[in-house]
Amino acid sequence: MIFSSLIFTYAFLPLCLILYGLIKPLKGKNAVLIICSLFFYAWGEPVRVGLLLISSVVNYFVGIGIGGLKTEKGKKAAISAGLVFNIGMIAVIKYSGFLMTNVNAAFKSALPVPEIAPLAGISFYTFQIISYIVDCYWGKVEPQKSFFKLLLYISLFPQLIAGPIVRYSTIAEEIDNRRTTLRDYSEGFTRFVVGLAKKVILADQLHRVVDDFLGGNVGALTIGGTWYGVILYSLYIYFDFSGYSDMAIGIGRIFGFHFNENFDHPYLCKDITEFWQRWHISLGSFFRDYLLPVTFFGRRNKYLSLALVWLCTGIWHGASWNYVIWGVYYGLFIVLEELIGKKRMKKIPLVIRHIYSKLVIIIGFGIFYFEDVKKLGLFFRNLTPANPNGWLGLSEKISVCNNLFLIIIAIVCTFPLIKWFGKLPEKFKSKSGGAKTVVSIAGTAVSICLLVLSSILMVDATTQAFLYWHF
Repeated sequence: MIFSSLIFTYAFLPLCLILYGLIKPLKGKNAVLIICSLFFYAWGEPVRVGLLLISSVVNYFVGIGIGGLKTEKGKKAAISAGLVFNIGMIAVIKYSGFLMTNVNAAFKSALPVPEIAPLAGISFYTFQIISYIVDCYWGKVEPQKSFFKLLLYISLFPQLIAGPIVRYSTIAEEIDNRRTTLRDYSEGFTRFVVGLAKKVILADQLHRVVDDFLGGNVGALTIGGTWYGVILYSLYIYFDFSGYSDMAIGIGRIFGFHFNENFDHPYLCKDITEFWQRWHISLGSFFRDYLLPVTFFGRRNKYLSLALVWLCTGIWHGASWNYVIWGVYYGLFIVLEELIGKKRMKKIPLVIRHIYSKLVIIIGFGIFYFEDVKKLGLFFRNLTPANPNGWLGLSEKISVCNNLFLIIIAIVCTFPLIKWFGKLPEKFKSKSGGAKTVVSIAGTAVSICLLVLSSILMVDATTQAFLYWHF
């Protein structure tokens, strides 16, 4: 089940809200959320729930062990066992096939290659679990003594599949004590609709154009066609992933949970360091907090830590060499900017910084797109005058003309329009109440229009699943 579907929007979510509202005790509300979350995750692939439950049980006892053991040696043994289990689970499920394929290629062997179907969201909820047990070990949070409360944290369906990666400390208090106000309902619903519109109205339409160019014969693309395809892919992946995050945050708000932001208009960045402070914030903060402190031979080395972070960032995204290259690629630019220094970076003209950052980001998403290394090589060639197909072809001219309105709207929507619109009522504080009412009604009308248009588009059975579901 995906958020951008009629069955979720008009059946699952309303039914879950009705059941949640009918039950008054918080303990009962938590039970409703657990049941709905497990049903949501089991939809279409029930075996996933079994692994989620096993992981929850194991890590529940790891947390209890960390809290109950008196000696530092015992606590280290418990956290080590938890990390081995969680990292090992991801390694086996996501990377064992990739590893054996490369071993066979390197040593010309014929070892059996495991064929394990990818499990949606395993990296997201496993990283949440890792953050929980590590924070327990560091003494930042108290181990949860109730298994069902920990299961609620791990399985909560709004962020279960594709994030954001929610720390236990963020919602620990709300598991035990929360209530949903009218403002929560209003802002949560609006956030959900905005995310749905990003996904269905923008991302899915952009994906069709991207697939026409990058999904076909890459070697036949012109220079203009290659740049056009990868620029639209950069827009597509932003609206797809930030749209999901908006929906997750909105749904969480309706149920009384306040998740941290995952995107902050990343294309407004002036350098790559800032881009990663605005893009997939929950993943970046995870690696910053849990990997940067890692020491090498008893000492901290900033550059080795950054190398480890970006290697892991690439590997986290998938079992393919292009993701490793992608992580190393961004790591090199981050290190370069560290060497230059913030003060020197700020002295570079703003226009040049914007051009530099956008070029790096766009090319980076080209690396992200092509899992086939040969196609990736063709992509790099096609970006330059070495491309034998020329500068511009008829197909991209026609496509630009046919999709000009979509492209313009997509570019405009990378700016913080909602934030600007949300500040309008503040400007009317000293004016008549009628002006504020007009702004409020206009916002509600826009939300309804977006929901109606998204619903019409969702009737199309070819709606794309969220890209980050398989990570």
